[in-house]
Amino acid sequence: MYLAGIILFGFTPLVLGSFYGMIPMIFIPILLVIRIKNEEKVLMNGLKGYGEYMKKVKYRLLPFIW
Repeated sequence: MYLAGIILFGFTPLVLGSFYGMIPMIFIPILLVIRIKNEEKVLMNGLKGYGEYMKKVKYRLLPFIW
């Protein structure tokens, strides 16, 4: 879901012809990584069995990378 958002919001300014719209795109992946790490911490503390799920599903944002 997060990867799809990066692709969607990354290419929309290009399709619309606004190269200035790409400037915020620099920060979106960084903010998403911060959000994912915080989300995992909350789920780990509040959801039973989430640690086991994390062992099964190793990739968070980019398949086979991270």
